[in-house]
Amino acid sequence: MRKGTPKEFGSPASGLDEIVRQGAQRMVQAAIGWEVEEFVLRYEAVRDDRGRARVIRNGYLPEREIVTGAGRLEIQQARVRDRGKEIRFHSSILPPYLRRSGQIEELIPWLYLRGISSGNMQEALEALLGPQAPGLSANVVVRLKEMWAKEFETWKRRDLCEKRFVYWWVDGIYFNVRLEEERQCILVLIGATARGEKELLAIQDGYRESEQSWKELLLDLKARGLQEAPSIAVGDGALGFWAAFGKLFPQSKEQRCWVHKTANVLNKLPKSIQGKAKEDLHQIWMAETRREAERAFDRFVEKYEAKYPKAAECLQKDREALLAFYDFPAEHWIHLRTTNPIESTFATVRLRHRRTKGNGTRQACLTMVFKLVEMAQKHWRRLNRPSCIAQILEGRKFVDGVLQDVA
Repeated sequence: MRKGTPKEFGSPASGLDEIVRQGAQRMVQAAIGWEVEEFVLRYEAVRDDRGRARVIRNGYLPEREIVTGAGRLEIQQARVRDRGKEIRFHSSILPPYLRRSGQIEELIPWLYLRGISSGNMQEALEALLGPQAPGLSANVVVRLKEMWAKEFETWKRRDLCEKRFVYWWVDGIYFNVRLEEERQCILVLIGATARGEKELLAIQDGYRESEQSWKELLLDLKARGLQEAPSIAVGDGALGFWAAFGKLFPQSKEQRCWVHKTANVLNKLPKSIQGKAKEDLHQIWMAETRREAERAFDRFVEKYEAKYPKAAECLQKDREALLAFYDFPAEHWIHLRTTNPIESTFATVRLRHRRTKGNGTRQACLTMVFKLVEMAQKHWRRLNRPSCIAQILEGRKFVDGVLQDVA
């Protein structure tokens, strides 16, 4: 390579991947060259005492190898010198000490959190990025986990004074912890903002799903500024959450999850009739109006109560809470009838734990759950017709999902 000039891109293409890599390398090298040229031109009028241009190009910095989604790129940046030693050039394309692109920085934790162990990381990266993929030691993942733990601690202390959530979804999720005999219960709370966007509100270690554990979580939210109660909370009927929630937010409505309730009712029926019973339950929560739902509810109880009283009782005890969603916009019923925002997200979390046979400590498990949910949150679906939320916050009344005219 000639002194003072960028490295030539000489070797013949060995395949499509090599063509892509070389093309990416040329584009990045050219973009950095344009960036330097624009910077030097910007200070062209700035002169020293002898009338010379102060900001000039002065050869090239040592070659750097950057790992990107297109493979390893060998890049050289022109050296920019100010004779007055005051003006400094910093590339926005190639920041100092950069060795991996943001795409790779995101890919490594994504692979790990999706179940790829640190020992198999190199093989996974090569499969995705080709033989130019970076070599990674297990220490990279160790440092990542330390960084995530700090992020989680900061997130747990964030200020909530400016936050307002119209809906809550809550659940207690259990995990195996390798170094402990008892399964860990992680309390999860997701909220819907005034703009209709779902947001992770709380993740906390709890003792099973006890009232005390949920009370501590809710009091912590209040202490950090979350004073406004949700209009409705959705969760499984077995949670100690409801006892704590009713005391701290008595004005809010309660909605039981129909997926959990259906499973609980069917567990109290013989398998031979579970299919038909499931259809009968479906007729309740898919009814167009509360009145139709009440009739379907009564039919189910009348049909099964004599032979299967426990199944009928399981359904009956949460009657009001199972039908609370009828007092909210019909466009939001699909979001309010179940705890699906939590269940769908934690399918990925459970997959990670099955692959790794669980985390070693409770804190490590909490951190892992936080990072997985944080990543999933980027793709959460917004509420249907979010404009309805303003009407809810104004206290407007909905009957069977329809907004009522103001008298």
